[in-house]
Formats: sequence, structure tokens, C-alpha cells
Amino acid sequence: MYKLLKKWFGFSDKVKLTEDDIMKKFLIVGLGNIGEKYTHTRHNIGFKILDHLAETNAVSFETVKLGDVATLKIKGRTLILLKPSTFMNLSGKAIKYWLEKEKIPLENLLVVTDDLNLPFGSLRLKTKGSDGGHNGLKDTQDKLQTVKYNRFRFGISDEFSKGRQVDYVLGEWNEEENSKLDERLKISAELIKSFALAGVNTTMNQFNGK
Repeated sequence: MYKLLKKWFGFSDKVKLTEDDIMKKFLIVGLGNIGEKYTHTRHNIGFKILDHLAETNAVSFETVKLGDVATLKIKGRTLILLKPSTFMNLSGKAIKYWLEKEKIPLENLLVVTDDLNLPFGSLRLKTKGSDGGHNGLKDTQDKLQTVKYNRFRFGISDEFSKGRQVDYVLGEWNEEENSKLDERLKISAELIKSFALAGVNTTMNQFNGK
């Protein structure tokens, strides 16, 4: 595994990283669009979940290359939290860059995104799949050249009339959704921590459909 990662990422033997070090580091990516007007929109739930995770663990984001990044350490694991600044349609560029920069294996990547096909607040973790028409996932798949990467989908439902999908996705949460959002954010943060600590299969069994 270490030799494969060395070949893939091209890092030198001079970098004192063991396979154990590599497997304890994770890249958690929240998808969204930058700018104040997008902050409270459904499409930015990936950013919102990472903001909640960072805030509740007393870590802060720093603006760096291709995004805002925070580092969270939990029980011997290091979670690099990334909010790409590339806008949704170019998310894969930032993801690929930070995977390579931090020498994180693909299996330790988790992409957090919204999903129209799930009821509001429903959680679903998967290890592979299509982009489902989501431009952020589409670019990620293109840049990584694979559909086999972990993604955490947060349901935003599809309660919009014909031809109004864009307005709905880029619209803000309604009053009922806002009243339930804090509880959903808390569970979402627990899912992410479980992914790093217990592994993807255990986490899927515990959280999918909650």
C-alpha cells in the first residue's frame, strides 16, 4: 500500500511518513459556493456541516490555496476539513490538490453534499456511485477519474414545481427546515467523526437512513 501511494502521489522517501501515518489522515470536503448570498442556501449544506463540525470542536478555518481549511484532531486521527473556493462546478480541482498535498489515500476522502433525491435531513453514506446530476460530484469524478470515492449525501428533498429546480437548490431553508437543521447538523457531525474513527462500513450501518 505504501509503495502504491508513493507512486501515485510522487512523494520522496525523504518524507518520513509511515503507512500508519497516512491511514490516520482524512480529507473531509464540504461542497458549496463561496459568497455571502449562498451561505444559507440548500446547495451549501456541505459548507454548513463542516462549519458546525469545526465550531463545535473549537477549530477555525484559514483561507489557503483553493479553499478554506481547518485541521481537527480526534483520538489519533487528523481530519483536514476543506471548503473549496473554486465554486461548485470546479470542486474536483481543489479536492485533487489537497489529496495530493496532504498525501491522503482516496479511501480516506469523504465528500459532503446535498441530494435532491432524499427527504429533507435524511443521511446517506456511500462508497461509490454516479454524480446523480450534481455538478460538484461530476467534477470530482472527472478530476479523480473514478466513481469509487466516499460521499455523504444530505437530503434537501425535491419540493419544487416544474422548472424551479435551480431556484429551489439555490434558495434558503424554509422555516420548518430551519427548525430541524441544528439537530440534523449534530448528527451529520457525528457521522463524519464515525467515518474517521470506526470506518465507512460501520458508519453506513449506524447512520444511513437516520
